[in-house]
Amino acid sequence: MKRILWIALLQVFLVMVFTTNVNAQERRSFYSGARCLGMGGACIAVANDETALLVNPAGLGKLRDFYGTIFDPELEFGYQTQGFYGDKSFSNPFTLEDVLASLDKKRSAYYHAKAQVFPSFVGRNFGIGLYGNYLLDAEVAGDGSTVSTYYRSDMAFVLGFNFRLFDGRVKLGFNTKLVNRIEVDNPTLSTAGPLGYDAIASEGVGLSTDVGVILTAPWKFLPTLSAVVRDVGGTTFDKASGIRMSTTGRPNMIKQDVDVATALFPIHTNYVRSAWTVEYRGLLTSQDEPDKAKLLHAGMEFNFGDVFFMRAGYNQRYWTAGLEIASERFQWQLASYGEEVGTVDLPKEDRRYTMKFAYRF
Repeated sequence: MKRILWIALLQVFLVMVFTTNVNAQERRSFYSGARCLGMGGACIAVANDETALLVNPAGLGKLRDFYGTIFDPELEFGYQTQGFYGDKSFSNPFTLEDVLASLDKKRSAYYHAKAQVFPSFVGRNFGIGLYGNYLLDAEVAGDGSTVSTYYRSDMAFVLGFNFRLFDGRVKLGFNTKLVNRIEVDNPTLSTAGPLGYDAIASEGVGLSTDVGVILTAPWKFLPTLSAVVRDVGGTTFDKASGIRMSTTGRPNMIKQDVDVATALFPIHTNYVRSAWTVEYRGLLTSQDEPDKAKLLHAGMEFNFGDVFFMRAGYNQRYWTAGLEIASERFQWQLASYGEEVGTVDLPKEDRRYTMKFAYRF
């Protein structure tokens, strides 16, 4: 069994190294946090805090105690955001109407801004939380006539459970998410037309479920295999409408998908341990993605006494890094990662920076 796990890790690494350099549109997940982004976006096999409720509900079985997160704002901006604001200031970084003048001054430059919060209460095998986010990705065409726009605003109630089997070697978890989503997904939105979200966005309510499993062998380094089935049966946003906006359109359907990962957890000293993981996303929808390298993620984390954390990884050919300082009540996280936002002929990295502060009890 050990030999099979090592061979699987080697095969994934070779695929990651030798995948050809092609490209596709940006892939966006429902949730991504600073810890995972610092580790190359690889998280389903290592999640062991409140984010497991969204990332992999089977990770709730790794929690040691009950705790609540009261306040945890997380902000993320692309490296060009400061330049956009310097050329033409704006008041709301998530409103297309406000930032369009800045985008027009830097045509063909990619704009990215995201903010999210996730107050929650979690314990071993159970979690409940409220998730909210704002996300805006935009780029004005070279001639200034159109603006490629993706906007998302989610408000979600999340409930998760986990079952520990065989002394915790098998963890089986699931969550249920009731999501109200406002979305704009238009690569050729006219800059001369209406740009208010009440005119260009779609809105609706969807109910989705993720199911996750974590298998851990009782050997040195705790070799682990994990998988998450996301949006079981597909998620449509037609359960209700008019909650935050009145519109006849509905957000895009989310297809059912599967993410898989493997991980190792060496213990180096009494105060130092680490996590190493490789993850493949989109097993069921990979045929829609011409750039298979975008589905591969890898990362590592060094934990020094549960107080200081150092992270690094690989995300879509680009490096990632992260730091964390934690105490019993407070948590500060920083991360940087690269995202592929170009075209097949002209690949382009968007370097991003994420900051998170959390207060727990």
